[in-house]
Amino acid sequence: MDIIEIDGLRLRCEIGFSAHEIGVKQDVVLTLRIGTDIRRAAQSDDPADAFNYRTVTKALIAHVEASGYKLVESLAESVAQLVIQHGAPWVQVRVHKPGALRFADSVGLLIERTAKDYEG
Repeated sequence: MDIIEIDGLRLRCEIGFSAHEIGVKQDVVLTLRIGTDIRRAAQSDDPADAFNYRTVTKALIAHVEASGYKLVESLAESVAQLVIQHGAPWVQVRVHKPGALRFADSVGLLIERTAKDYEG
């Protein structure tokens, strides 16, 4: 499997459940590893044969910036599901919330999902 990397996608959304976070957009940083097979695109040099990460990224931006979640876990899961829905067989999603903890640059988590995780 080949992996497309998208690093440091900085977006804003409503995230959190503390009184001072409700209704307030905050920064989140996404890092994605999208599993795919690039051999056909590499051979043909035709964009139509490639996984369209630009389309996925635009969908992610629209989704995240319009969303509101209490938990980073829920945001990460929704991002993974959206990438899989765009045809990726595997995705690794890292979501970080800068400034979430005093004395830490950010807090985040890393999840991996496959298409099988969303069957049925």
